[in-house]
Amino acid sequence: MPESNFVDYVKIYCRSGKGGRGSAHMRREKFVPNGGPDGGDGGRGGHVILRGNRNYWTLLHLKYERHVFAGHGQPGSRGRSFGKNGEDKIIEVPCGTVVYNAETGAYICDITGHGQEIVLLKGGRGGLGNWHFRSATRQAPRFAQPGEPMQELMVILELKLLADVGLVGFPNAGKSTLLSAVSAAKPKIADYPFTTLEPNLGIVPYRDGKSFVMADIPGIIEGASEGKGLGLRFLRHIERNSLLLFMVPADSDDIAREYGILLRELEQFNPEMLDKQRVLAVTKSDMLDEELMAEIAPTLPQNVPHLFISSVSGLGIQALKDILWEELNKESNRIEGATAASIVHRPKDLRRLQAELEAEDADDDLSYEYEEDGDDGFDYEYDDEDWDEEPGK
Repeated sequence: MPESNFVDYVKIYCRSGKGGRGSAHMRREKFVPNGGPDGGDGGRGGHVILRGNRNYWTLLHLKYERHVFAGHGQPGSRGRSFGKNGEDKIIEVPCGTVVYNAETGAYICDITGHGQEIVLLKGGRGGLGNWHFRSATRQAPRFAQPGEPMQELMVILELKLLADVGLVGFPNAGKSTLLSAVSAAKPKIADYPFTTLEPNLGIVPYRDGKSFVMADIPGIIEGASEGKGLGLRFLRHIERNSLLLFMVPADSDDIAREYGILLRELEQFNPEMLDKQRVLAVTKSDMLDEELMAEIAPTLPQNVPHLFISSVSGLGIQALKDILWEELNKESNRIEGATAASIVHRPKDLRRLQAELEAEDADDDLSYEYEEDGDDGFDYEYDDEDWDEEPGK
C-alpha cells in the first residue's frame, strides 16, 4: 500500500548562520599617508525562522528536508564596507505545530496563527572591523572581531490539529460515519477496528451559513495513554479542540463504564483535557426503540449533556448539531484566537522519547559535520566587553 501523505511528526536538524568576520584592513592610497584603519564589519548570520501557513495541513514537505541551514554572514572589507548578511531560512509549518528539543524533550515554541513567525535559532552577529578599535593611543589597530558562531539544534516538530469539536471513542464507535454524515469529508469506513489510521477534518454546516470544524482521530483503547493500540500518536490532535464529543455505541455492555475509560485515558495523557466541554453521543441508536432509550438514559453520566443518534438513519443528527453549537458558544467555552485552544505543553518524558522516535521512524542521526574557514593571517583577539559597546564611545 502507498505510504500516507499525512505526516504529523518529523525530526530535523537546524543550524543558523555564523557571523562574518570584521576586516582588519589598513587604508593604503596614493597621497594619503598614514591612512589608518578602514576595515568594515562582518554581516549577520542568517536566522532559522518558523512561520505558520494555513495552506499546509501536514509536515510532509519537511520529511524529506531533514537538514535546514541558514546562510553565513560575509566578512567585512576595505573602505568600511559591511559584509552581506546571511540568508534567513524560513520553515513553513501548518498552524498547530509544536516544537520540542529532540535531545532533552523540552518544549520550545508553538505556532498557532497564519503568518506567525518565531525565530528558532538566531544567526551569529558579525564581527566589528578594526575601524571601531581606533583611539588616540591606538591609531593603527591590526585586529578585528571574528563573527559570532552559529547555533545548531535537533528539534521535533509535532502537528496538533486545530478544530472546534474532537471525536473521542473506541474503534468502530461510528466516528468516521458521523463525520461523513455531517460534512463533506470522505473518511474510510469499514466494519473492522482501526479503520481510521490518520486524523480527518470536516467542516460541519449549520444554520444561517454558520459552520464549525470537526476532527476524527483513530479509535482509543484502554491503555492508549501508555502506548497501546495507536497509543500517543493521535491523542495529541484533540488537545486543541474546544469541545470533545464522546461516542459510545448503543450495543455496548456498559455505556457509562466505556465513557469512564475514555475519560481516564485522556486524563492520563493530559489532565488539562478534563477542563474542556464534553458531550456524550450514544451512536447506532437506530437499533433502539423509545422504551429502551428511556431505560438507558438514567444510567448515563448526568454531569454531561447526552443524546441518542444514528448517522445512518439521521436520528438525532440535527439535535446533535444544535447542542454542539450551543456548547461551543457558551461563555465558559470561548477561546481567544479562533480555534487555537490554550494548552500547556509539557516536556516530553525522556523514558518514552526514544520509543516515540522509533515508532515514528524519526530516530536517525541527523548531525552534520562542517569545516571551519582557514586562517587569514590576521589577529582576531578581542575582549568580551567589545561586543557590548563600541570602543571609544
